[in-house]
Amino acid sequence: MNIHDLIREIQDTLISVQNRILVWFDKPIQERQYKPENGGWSINDILEHITLTSHFLLILIDKGARKALENMQKQDLQAVLEHYAFERKKLDEIGMYQSFEWIRPEHMEPTGQKSEEEIRSLFIEQIQRCVTYLNQMPDGEGVLYKTTMTVNNLGKINVYEYIYFLAKHAERHIGQMERNEKEYEATMTY
Repeated sequence: MNIHDLIREIQDTLISVQNRILVWFDKPIQERQYKPENGGWSINDILEHITLTSHFLLILIDKGARKALENMQKQDLQAVLEHYAFERKKLDEIGMYQSFEWIRPEHMEPTGQKSEEEIRSLFIEQIQRCVTYLNQMPDGEGVLYKTTMTVNNLGKINVYEYIYFLAKHAERHIGQMERNEKEYEATMTY
């Protein structure tokens, strides 16, 4: 796969995940507030968690994009791209529920302090920021800076991989919200 195809795929993934997440904001309030019997998060909690996690990922993406563009002066982009391999398997696992062990940091746990509209707006803005970075690095520049990601033992990943990670993390929680919805619907049949 060439870098332009990869960037297009990452952008398509972002937009697809955004569209799939946004429908959850329009579910009935009782369904979004329902807490599963196992003590897990409500749909509203999950939506907030997605934006909290994306906030912290975007701190790394912001820095990485800036550094990658600076590195254009120091590194041979074409030489780096010749040896570049996208870590698809491990990154795709991020989008699958229970595909690896991970204890999220406390600062990524929902607090309920933001309104649903604030969370929705923040989510849209976060996805747009990622799309903007892809547009600012259209020829592979994002491979020129890597930062360590401990989740799923990914190791050093570049800016494009961080953006894809952000999308896959959100996708992971779609399945969790679907499970909540099924459990909620089952309680409504009595």
